[in-house]
Amino acid sequence: MKIFECSNCSNPLFFENTSCEKCGHFCGFSVSNLQMLTFASTEDPMISDREKEAYRYCKNHEFSVCNWLIPAAHDEEFCVACALNRTIPDLSDQENFKKWQKLEEAKHRLVYQLERLKLPFVNRTSDQESGLCFDFISQKEDSSIMTGHAGGVVTILLSEADSVHRELMRRQMSEPYRTLIGHFRHEVGHYFWDLLVAPNAKRLKYFRKVFGDERVDYGEALNLYYQNGASADWQQHHISEYATAHPWEDWAESWAHYLHIMDMAETAYYFDISTKPRLSSVNTRSAIRTDPYKVSRFDRIFRSWIPASFALNSLNRSMGVPDAYPFVVSQPVVEKMKTIHELVMKAR
Repeated sequence: MKIFECSNCSNPLFFENTSCEKCGHFCGFSVSNLQMLTFASTEDPMISDREKEAYRYCKNHEFSVCNWLIPAAHDEEFCVACALNRTIPDLSDQENFKKWQKLEEAKHRLVYQLERLKLPFVNRTSDQESGLCFDFISQKEDSSIMTGHAGGVVTILLSEADSVHRELMRRQMSEPYRTLIGHFRHEVGHYFWDLLVAPNAKRLKYFRKVFGDERVDYGEALNLYYQNGASADWQQHHISEYATAHPWEDWAESWAHYLHIMDMAETAYYFDISTKPRLSSVNTRSAIRTDPYKVSRFDRIFRSWIPASFALNSLNRSMGVPDAYPFVVSQPVVEKMKTIHELVMKAR
């Protein structure tokens, strides 16, 4: 994520801020230039401090789940991120409302990243065949509903926003990592496979070479995975045990981790993070000197990011908390992410 600052007083702003804690000016995110804009008041229309352009907040701002801006001259009620919602929970239930807030925070960060990558996507209202939308649903309504993706519809269970439940599921599934942003990145990976890989014979052929043949029966493959688990040497070829279940899941897991790394590398770049450890035997010096979204070669991004991730995990361990990135990335997995990066660059 970029670093943002108040246009009025230059105080740092977080992505989710709705006002500057120093000067009190209101703020919001503009997707058109991927910047935070600030305003002296919220009178309609709001006039930005520096640009002197007129904006208003997305309709979901009234629920404190969105700080994105819409140009005053536009007719839309919802911003690009909120327009992707097809189903939201019953907001009269306070617990539902709190969980929805967490889901929206993760989803907005996802959409920011898709915009940074300049990936092609439209909401399902505009395109029923290839559009993207999100259903945020409580399993209480239907116990058969699961978090997943089907034909552009990403379903996220409200229970995933409950940190206690999520930790329980993480342990039951023997997962080293389970977060809301991880779910969003994984499931949207399936959407972009449908959009970018499946319709293109050349890309599909290369996908099968790198990830495997997706024509293997998906349901049967998942059943075998849940019965037998992953092979003992899974880390040599996959980013996670679940990635071994089927080529589609290998793609979605690799896609999610590609987005993880790109986001962390962008953050490190904007904070100008470099590592110069006091070690004599191992060279883990590195610095991310270029915005990763402008780098065409993924291996360059990865080499620069690895030392930063080691430092981040070390800091976490100093606080007695789990590693922020608890994964071993083998060279075959790097090649898979490299394939994804090259595809994304072409899709732009």
